[in-house]
Amino acid sequence: MAGWNADTAAGPLGAGTVTLVEGTSFSISLQNGDIHPELPHGLFVQDTRILSCWSLTINGHPLEPLAAEMKEPYRALFACRVPRSDRYADSPLIVERLREVGVGIHEQVTVGNYSLDPVDCVVSLTVGADFADLFEVKEARVQRHWDQTRQQDGDTLSIRAVWQDERKGVTVRAPGADIGRDTLTYSVTVPPHGEWSTALTVVPIVEGASSEAIFVHADEDGLSPRDRRRREWVAKIPVVQVGNRSIERIGRRSYDDLGSLRIEDPNNPDRVVVAAGAPWFMTLFGRDSLWASEMSMPVDPSLALGTLQTLADRQGSVVEPMSEEEPGKILHEVRLDVSSSLSLGGKSVYYGSVDATPLFLVVLGSVSRWGFAKDAIAGLLPHADRALAWITDYGDKDGDGFVEYERLNPSGLINQGWKDSWDGINFADGRLAEPPIALCEVQAYVYVAYLSRAWMAYDAGDTDLGNELAVRAAQLKEQFNEQFWMPDRGYYAVALDGKKRQVDACASNMGHCLWAGIVDKDKAPLVAGRLMAPQMFSGWGVRTLASDMGAYNPASYHNGSVWPHDNAILAAGLLRYGFVEEAQRIATALHEAAESFDDRLPELFCGFSRERYARPVPYPTACSPQAWAATTPIFLVTSLMRLDTHVSRGGFWMDPALPESYGDLHVTNAPMAGGRITIDIKDSVPSVQGMPEGMVFHHGRRPWLADLVEQAGRGEMV
Repeated sequence: MAGWNADTAAGPLGAGTVTLVEGTSFSISLQNGDIHPELPHGLFVQDTRILSCWSLTINGHPLEPLAAEMKEPYRALFACRVPRSDRYADSPLIVERLREVGVGIHEQVTVGNYSLDPVDCVVSLTVGADFADLFEVKEARVQRHWDQTRQQDGDTLSIRAVWQDERKGVTVRAPGADIGRDTLTYSVTVPPHGEWSTALTVVPIVEGASSEAIFVHADEDGLSPRDRRRREWVAKIPVVQVGNRSIERIGRRSYDDLGSLRIEDPNNPDRVVVAAGAPWFMTLFGRDSLWASEMSMPVDPSLALGTLQTLADRQGSVVEPMSEEEPGKILHEVRLDVSSSLSLGGKSVYYGSVDATPLFLVVLGSVSRWGFAKDAIAGLLPHADRALAWITDYGDKDGDGFVEYERLNPSGLINQGWKDSWDGINFADGRLAEPPIALCEVQAYVYVAYLSRAWMAYDAGDTDLGNELAVRAAQLKEQFNEQFWMPDRGYYAVALDGKKRQVDACASNMGHCLWAGIVDKDKAPLVAGRLMAPQMFSGWGVRTLASDMGAYNPASYHNGSVWPHDNAILAAGLLRYGFVEEAQRIATALHEAAESFDDRLPELFCGFSRERYARPVPYPTACSPQAWAATTPIFLVTSLMRLDTHVSRGGFWMDPALPESYGDLHVTNAPMAGGRITIDIKDSVPSVQGMPEGMVFHHGRRPWLADLVEQAGRGEMV
């Protein structure tokens, strides 16, 4: 997911760090709420660290953390105490910091005195703003030094900075404080068994807007704008009740995180898209945002539509080696602000992704089948056809029928699939694959892309285009199974290298091929067996690379770690081919792992065996919350429900395969064909209420997309 091979360069955030997220803003702090400039911490707004130091002391003592409790993804309560200078262990002074992140932060500081005597306190807050770019902070290479001016005006400290032609600023408002150049100071007496409190606000300086307008707080209903945005989100998504309360709790956390990762397209504020993840990827990514949209489709199809429209607006139109743009190509990453000049070769958009373009077609097909925004989908069809043209004209550079990648920019991403670390694609003996590289899962995505566009063509009455793409899909499947299958190994090569040699590592990528349905049915049992073998399945999930491979490292980014989204896709693929018990085993393992991470699955965790460590081992620089990790619990449950729909054909299918440990399931407010339905699963038997007119519920499994396309090609109604 990282930009420009910086994925493993980030320093660990440190134990106990707290990350708060709201849209494109986020904060990273210590467990006592402090932010220190020498650490990869700060308050970030639109890829810029507008607050690099935010350190609170009482009578010169830093705060001792007691607890940090996240109330919402954007709000946390820090409980601390003030150390005593004498030998007594217990301190009577307890400090609480209630912090909310928006376009800036609002923080209420409360000092409580639990002694019988009044206590004189000097409350001091050190403030710093280095305006460092996000990538500079992430990679510990802050190089630019802004020319700063500071101005005190009443209870407000303004910091303004200039670097070349860039201008930045931040305003800190501290009512009643003594404002110094670097510190805000309160001299107060806290009465016995009493408390003192103040509220501080930090906002970026935006020309033409006051700080109050940027960061408005509680309205007459007592809710902040973040609270109201969250309430609107909760009102539009399904309400899920599960007999297993742990599963239900993890699902609620997923909903909250997905809601906090929603960002608006600056050019179209009515469009909502999914950011890739916090802390370093609070922006639009092609692959990540598309997968998160696909995985959350039953929750809110509008996320997918907004993502598709925003990506379509930025679809490649020219050949530009620096940004790796090509006509019809879907972007890899958008960066706001000056990171574009620091990390994207002078461009704000980077296109170094081989799979975002077919995934664009995959998600467009899904939204079409869900019957959402039919007119908007029709408007996206020209973009879909441009994406198809990229697949054949640029993706398949040598005309062999497979889509390959090789970077155009020598500073670009070496690997351009989802395992985009520099060493992510390797042979069984550990040697790195040489480009151009054709990944197995990319061919699977292209297969679904052909089928999806064929189905939309048949839906629109364009039989010729439907037939053409159906033939392409069938040819690709046959060719894939001939050239990627390794009969002596019993699994698929992870890729073909530049010399068309099979890259023979046993990797999780082939599980995506199960999800796509490109795997021949006679080969599926062998693939399932390899994925669930001890070398691949750690007990907490399927590893990215088998433990008997030369490049295996359980604490690596892509060579032996466990990625929740990867596992959710594998589980869906296993279910597609009828391996129910194996899919249930993965789902159960991931839900148990989530419990160890306070109900929030991270981007990835280490691939150590469950027999070796009783809890999943965190990966030090994993994003959390992260979009496709947040959607993993959602996708697992909907996959196990075996839920699918095709509105234009009036069909809704469900054939539950939930583990017995889940208990019964009750879902209300689920979107369906412009209406809302209620789903009940009791003892694995489903029932549905509120089906929209013209829709029919089928208790059973929907035919595969390839079968539907074949039937449509024969003119048969499904």
